[in-house]
Amino acid sequence: QELPEMVLLKFFRPENTPVPARPTPEQLSNLIKTSLHYPESFNHSFQQKSLCLVPVTLLLSNCSQAVVDVMIDLRHKTASPEALEIHGSFTWLGQTQYKLQLKSQEVYSLQLKACFVHTGVYNLGTPRVFAKLADQVTLFETSQQNSMPALIIINNI
Repeated sequence: QELPEMVLLKFFRPENTPVPARPTPEQLSNLIKTSLHYPESFNHSFQQKSLCLVPVTLLLSNCSQAVVDVMIDLRHKTASPEALEIHGSFTWLGQTQYKLQLKSQEVYSLQLKACFVHTGVYNLGTPRVFAKLADQVTLFETSQQNSMPALIIINNI
């Protein structure tokens, strides 16, 4: 009985096989794009009601192909006195921290309320957004790029 002919198996790997690279800090700081939607100016009668509440929508867009854990912190205050002189101080009402998870390319809309006690020009761009890839075990999220100042004018009527 004849033995079957032995054939050598060749294993080869294409040279351009992508090796999963760790995202750079710059890539990690651009996982989530944020935008604030609010009226440019808001009229309120402070004589009738001392607190002026303005609805603000924070839109979060996952720019990556991965699932991303997101943390939003509204407790951030502008520390510089010049910024307070120009924009004044206001408060976010309700919950001050949010944790959520966004799927690949998902857009999430978060409804917020800003509270003002007098007229002026205010910068609503204070929410800090942190993100990390959901499958990465890291102790901290990467701060996301902050957009331009988001100015609102509060008028007394």
